[in-house]
Amino acid sequence: MRTIALVAKPHKTEAIALAQALRARYPDRVFLAEPPLAEKLGWEPQSEAELAQRAELLIVLGGDGTLIHGARLLGTRPVPILGINLGSLGFMTEVPSAEMYPVLDQVLAGEFHTSSRMKLSCKVRRDGQVVLEDQALNEVVVNAGALARLSDHELLMGGQYVTTFKADGVIVATPTGSTAYSLSAGGPIVHPRVDAIIVAPICPHALTQRPIVMPGDQTLTLLVNSEVPDLYLTLDGQAGHPLQRGDRVNIERAPNRVLLISNPRLDYFAVLRQKLRWGER
Repeated sequence: MRTIALVAKPHKTEAIALAQALRARYPDRVFLAEPPLAEKLGWEPQSEAELAQRAELLIVLGGDGTLIHGARLLGTRPVPILGINLGSLGFMTEVPSAEMYPVLDQVLAGEFHTSSRMKLSCKVRRDGQVVLEDQALNEVVVNAGALARLSDHELLMGGQYVTTFKADGVIVATPTGSTAYSLSAGGPIVHPRVDAIIVAPICPHALTQRPIVMPGDQTLTLLVNSEVPDLYLTLDGQAGHPLQRGDRVNIERAPNRVLLISNPRLDYFAVLRQKLRWGER
């Protein structure tokens, strides 16, 4: 791993200091940063495409939102991601900044394990044409923007009718995303190694419509059947796209995955207990 890409919020003072310290500590490595961060650091700017193409390791200095941003930058490349937690929760950024150097030394020596995480591939079809194609690590969400108004979302699995959610919206999440927005909507916690997709309606009108866990090898389709203004498709809370009545949102397991470097001091259930206080009374 000679070329290391850094992702951080350029206005975060602690992240800027750590980025400078990393470059000074490992002078034999090439460090890259996306344009806003590179400008703040005084480094040579790299385009997002060049950063994604050259990176052999991605270090995230921040929280889970910053890690998701970094994963999106990499696109389909299977580059290991080391998350250094500078955020408030840090569910995926498992390594505290105080443990950064010992863990990174092990990573650079090739002594590390990764957790392979499912991504979702999403396509929006309108009048028979694909108008959007993107991927998500946590979830794909269909909901209204400014107005709190119920809408009808017809769900198909493999082309077979499942149900119609009359709800504020619908969350389709990966196991990684099961502890994010889906959990807030009453969805289950699903271990990252489970090959499944979670569907969770947001504030459904019928109390009988509860979250459901679907097979990971199936294609799910959400049909937009209501004329609701400001209806949006959102991927990982970072990219929003307007929807129209009649749109078909196809969601399935992506062929590529995200590789998160695990903290050797924590397992998944330790993260649940530490970050979410799971199981406490």
